[in-house]
Amino acid sequence: MSSLRSMLILAFGAFVMSACSQPEVSAEPEAAVGYALAIHGGAGVIERSELDARTEAAYRGILAEALQAGRQVLQANGSAVDAVIASILVLEDSELFNAGRGAVLTHEGRVELDASLMRGEDLDAGAVAGVSRIRHPILAAQAVMERSPHVLLAGAGADAFAEGEGLELVDNEWFITERRREQLERAREADRVELDHTGSRDAADDPDRYFGTVGAVALDAAGNLAAGTSTGGMTNKRFGRVGDSPIIGAGTYASNDACAVSATGHGEYFIRRTVARDICALMQYGGLDLAAAARRVVQDDLVAMGGSGGIIAVDPAGRIVLEMNTPGMYRASVRSGESPSIAIFADETE
Repeated sequence: MSSLRSMLILAFGAFVMSACSQPEVSAEPEAAVGYALAIHGGAGVIERSELDARTEAAYRGILAEALQAGRQVLQANGSAVDAVIASILVLEDSELFNAGRGAVLTHEGRVELDASLMRGEDLDAGAVAGVSRIRHPILAAQAVMERSPHVLLAGAGADAFAEGEGLELVDNEWFITERRREQLERAREADRVELDHTGSRDAADDPDRYFGTVGAVALDAAGNLAAGTSTGGMTNKRFGRVGDSPIIGAGTYASNDACAVSATGHGEYFIRRTVARDICALMQYGGLDLAAAARRVVQDDLVAMGGSGGIIAVDPAGRIVLEMNTPGMYRASVRSGESPSIAIFADETE
């Protein structure tokens, strides 16, 4: 027994010495994800033949400007929320899109604006609907999120809240452009509600051509996600109609556990399908990656219902997805260490 014990002791000692003589192995640290940002300016039947070179250049220019505004925030280690807001502010001030100045008109010839914002780290959110005096509805959504106990404020009450928070207010006339007046007249003559902005007189013949809602999603260096969306809704809309853009889970959603999503499309379908939340849920509970989840919801579920539009999304790893079931979507994206991508038509590669 003593000799066996000695042999075991010697063997164990040799094992320990051998293990100690091996070089220390440490796991390679994962490369930092950095930041990621994507924006959209609406989806629809956007054909090359209908955009002259000057108009196309104008759209690409504003998309580049909006993307750079958000990118600068992220490059300075700012938050995903601030990056989303910075990008949307540029789009709300551009007459090219259906948000802020240049938004579509209601049946009564006024502008009614919707916006929402969501923070992925704590699922906090804020939104406004049917506001008519707030220059930047996305800032009102932020104020609701950060400085009120509520998620969604609507109409005159939301305008009053914004005024109390010191946000810039303007006359409703400030939002209105001649192009939108002409568009409203065509819609009234046809007794039709049109889905967001149309680029030409001929385009008004097809109410499903354009969805000019704007939005942004971002991942910051701290690993937090955020999403925001802003819109003027439908041309010739009546009765205080509200679409998906201010509805958390339909047009906007962000969770650090899954992804951040901003949508653009026929709002009634996006509300019924809870598009933004559904994409995140498919990742959280269905095991799908972002691309597969977005493709299933946009290309399968929405199409089966008859819904048109698209989404932009980003996940915690910085993967960006720009998915649409329409011939085009105004969009742009960038990730840390990479060059920006700007696209309009569906067949463009990002």
